[in-house]
Amino acid sequence: MLRGGNPSLISVWRGGNALELCTLASGSSGNCALVSGGGVHILMDAGISARRISQGLKALGLTPEDLSGILITHEHSDHISGLTTLLKHHRIPVYATAATGRQLAYRIAWVADNLQTVQPGVGFAAGGLEVRAFSTPHDAADSVGYTVTEERGKLAFATDLGHVTQEVLSAVSGAQLALLETNYDPEWLQSGPYPEYLKARIMGRNGHLSNEDGGQLALALSQLGVRQLVLAHLSKENNTPARALETVCASLIHGGVQPQKDVRVEVAPRDRLGPVYRL
Repeated sequence: MLRGGNPSLISVWRGGNALELCTLASGSSGNCALVSGGGVHILMDAGISARRISQGLKALGLTPEDLSGILITHEHSDHISGLTTLLKHHRIPVYATAATGRQLAYRIAWVADNLQTVQPGVGFAAGGLEVRAFSTPHDAADSVGYTVTEERGKLAFATDLGHVTQEVLSAVSGAQLALLETNYDPEWLQSGPYPEYLKARIMGRNGHLSNEDGGQLALALSQLGVRQLVLAHLSKENNTPARALETVCASLIHGGVQPQKDVRVEVAPRDRLGPVYRL
């Protein structure tokens, strides 16, 4: 069973045998989450400052020294901005595809000693947890999502994708908990102040998922075993948590799924620590 905690009540990250997930930040300005299982702690991206990462870990009763690895989805700054300082002070294995690893090496002189190359579709062990990367259609060198599995369950991370592919659906199938992207409301984006080239990039097939696209993905995932959805990577300018939640829940209802009964749906906070979810 999955349980969401109240962010204001979080004190200690249990770190027991069950898989646990907590977002440290999730939005266009920065993304970072923590996954734990069997006493192993792995960071998913490092798109906020090393100071904020350390503060988030401290709130969960942890320090950067407790991390067994960092999984990088791609090289955009909202996913790696804290990596330079974090690696300067802590030797933590960094897992990324070969192409993403090269991009990281261009930006961070000392990252090469920490890099562990991963291949989409091939499982690997990160600190004792079973991890598998899967390709995502995004305008980066080799963007991926990840699944993390242990004997009690499976988590999936699927953000920064312009459209949903069969590979994404196959990879996420069987996960009980999924973090998925609902980046923007199409009408708000179209009528907003962004320049036309940026609007086209965001809405393109290698851009980001809209609320409607996220809703359709949520419906598909509900039929593949997901029982808890966390909506993530919301744009500050072109979305709100209420709008994303309303749209995704409407898609589920239209497909015969009852939100908060058949599938729980919540929104990851943009700039603060989120609830703890536990399998």
